[in-house]
Amino acid sequence: MSKKSIKNELPENYEDLKKAANRTGSWRTRLSAVEELGNYNTSQVIDILKVRLDHDPVFQIQEEAYRSLLELGEDVVLPKRKKFELVKGANKVFVRVKKSLPKDHTFDDYLTKLKRMRIDVYDAYEGEKGLEWLEEEWKKL
Repeated sequence: MSKKSIKNELPENYEDLKKAANRTGSWRTRLSAVEELGNYNTSQVIDILKVRLDHDPVFQIQEEAYRSLLELGEDVVLPKRKKFELVKGANKVFVRVKKSLPKDHTFDDYLTKLKRMRIDVYDAYEGEKGLEWLEEEWKKL
């Protein structure tokens, strides 16, 4: 692993990175923002990274925030990976989406409807568990 160049000032695009780090609709955008913010050692950046560490439903983002905070000299603990519900009430959302579709719907229909109804739930499970897991859950419903 290469050593990062840590800067002690806010990045020029701080507001954009802050929005991206908190965007619930795209775990990839959050991950990219957390990686970028990890290069800056300011109290504002540390606060954002701590929020992602403590509250992000995607473990990969929590891990990146944890690594960045350690490199910035913060005393933090990596939370345990959630085994069951990543988003409270997600199982009810899955059932509601499936029931709202015709009997002969496809998995793609299901994903489209889930994205429209609850992008945050879709994003969390797609980022943490993957599309294969979502398809298996869809079949079980």
